[in-house]
Amino acid sequence: SHIFKKNRDLTKAWKGKTEQLLRVDEHDFTMRPAFGGPAIPVGVDVQVESLDSISEVDMDFTMTLYLRHYWKDERLSFPSTNNKSMTFDGRLVKKIWVPDVFFVHSKRSFIHDTTTDNIMLRVFPDGHVLYSMRVTVTAMCNMDFSHFPLDSQTCSLELESYAYTDEDLMLYWKNGNESLKTDEKITLSQFLIQKFHTTSRLAFYSSTGWYNRLYINFTLRRHIFFFLLQTYFPATLMVMLSWVSFWIDRRAVPARVSLGITTVLTMSTIITGVNASMPRVSYIKAVDIYLWVSFVFVFLSVLEYAAVNYLTTVQERKERKLRERFSCSCGIPHSKTMMLDGNYSESDANSLAGYTRNQMGPEEEKPEKMVVHLAMSNESNSSRKRGLKGHVSLRIIQNTHAIDKYSRLIFPGTYIFFNLIYWSVFS
Repeated sequence: SHIFKKNRDLTKAWKGKTEQLLRVDEHDFTMRPAFGGPAIPVGVDVQVESLDSISEVDMDFTMTLYLRHYWKDERLSFPSTNNKSMTFDGRLVKKIWVPDVFFVHSKRSFIHDTTTDNIMLRVFPDGHVLYSMRVTVTAMCNMDFSHFPLDSQTCSLELESYAYTDEDLMLYWKNGNESLKTDEKITLSQFLIQKFHTTSRLAFYSSTGWYNRLYINFTLRRHIFFFLLQTYFPATLMVMLSWVSFWIDRRAVPARVSLGITTVLTMSTIITGVNASMPRVSYIKAVDIYLWVSFVFVFLSVLEYAAVNYLTTVQERKERKLRERFSCSCGIPHSKTMMLDGNYSESDANSLAGYTRNQMGPEEEKPEKMVVHLAMSNESNSSRKRGLKGHVSLRIIQNTHAIDKYSRLIFPGTYIFFNLIYWSVFS
């Protein structure tokens, strides 16, 4: 009998005792507590259950949290011998006054209702009330992508009373920075959560007045390793692959052209893939600088071979003209007769200069020989030497092998220098 008296069911003892005890029907709960008096203080604390997603394209985030309000409503006070509170579900919330807090800049939000509405109301004998709900909200986050993907983003979830100005309702963090609790297991695939903190300030609306606004601020640092694997490494490899053409023979036109076009198209695909997953912002991002500079390097390697091929054609044309200009000719004054066969070199011809046809022997003894007249005068030799010197200097200036040789040093050196500046500025 003692146990029965201690744990007796009050709902069976007094039908409707709860409403009678709280005197819900005796007051007009459409009015705030202490209406006409000073602003009612409403303390708030939050426990973040999860940070579900961060969307760069939509510039928003989704968060699930436990939102709790604390205030005092003397109309709900009741006599109690043990000073214990009473706990109710969401059905009583519709009958009493509760703060009309909403999420500023929210896109979507809802209170969880599985298996019933996730709402809890706890009333203490002196009229203090704890009102708690489990909410998932998707809110806007203004992101700056100028340093993407080496960026940090600061987002905030803002709470504010919709109807009551600061003269009627004063929102405040119940325990300062300690009012915000987070689950230690919260992790994101692309971000590192660096810090959660709270702030508060007044917000002004020209038509209605001043309102207390509470902020849940959190700072996110983006993980760079994913973008290193998916963007930076492939772009760097494509640039290095374009340098392979500098070691390929300039006469292998299909090999060098196909290699250059392939690297250019691959860089275009990488740039398109990165921009497809990003919002269409009107400023340049850090990844854009890296990809477009890499694209320029790849494109310049194609232009380098175009220059090599063009200068090679020009060089061959000039060499052809020089050969035609300094070729052997008959009827030149002061010419000397000599006998050549196909095996004699130019030095042999010079050594035979001065011999006449008769001194070399009768023609019928050496029928395989061919007698030609060479212009070996002093004037022609000197002019030929001057022409050859000019031709050699021309080959030094327009040597296509030298262009490839210089490109093997200039391209990698310049790209390494660019990487040093890029990572020192943005990292």
